[in-house]
Amino acid sequence: MARIKSLCVYCGSSPGRQPIYLETAQLLADALVSREIQLIYGGASIGIMGSLADGVLQRGGRVIGVIPQALAHQEVMHSGLSELHITHSMHERKLKMAELADGFIALPGGIGTLEELFEIWTWSQLRFHQKPIALLNIAGYYDPLLSFLDHIQTEQFFKPQHRALLNVDTDIERLLNTMSAQYQSVIETDILGNSDLL
Repeated sequence: MARIKSLCVYCGSSPGRQPIYLETAQLLADALVSREIQLIYGGASIGIMGSLADGVLQRGGRVIGVIPQALAHQEVMHSGLSELHITHSMHERKLKMAELADGFIALPGGIGTLEELFEIWTWSQLRFHQKPIALLNIAGYYDPLLSFLDHIQTEQFFKPQHRALLNVDTDIERLLNTMSAQYQSVIETDILGNSDLL
């Protein structure tokens, strides 16, 4: 049976205001390692990003970082990863992360996290890929965004089936199970056989 082997996680390079953000990153790290899923992320050593990477590494998991050259020289690059890719641009970085991952999860973060989430979601809507996309809504962080998404749908700027492409949950294990089932379904219907998909 095909299974998710790698997940790209988008999250903040800051720790955020509430301790629960970092605490949940550690819980996610534990879940990824227990399921033998390698982490694909932005390559930083700070904030939620660094905490998540450290958590996976400390538990014996594998972490692949992808960071643009401009940031690699600002002392934020993680130096202890299983594998590190340094790209020439942010666009190249995002494409590389997408190619390496079987699915995508967004944790709390700022505009960079939102930009990454919405881009990969847009690619799914356009059927450039059919990999599962998820939002882990920690401590209600994304509640205002979810309300706005409801508004977008009400105003008919996207369809219910496109909204449904984003899996949302507050529970890590349940979210990973949902993503795994969706991934398995995609494999079985051979959608990933499209050469244009990431």
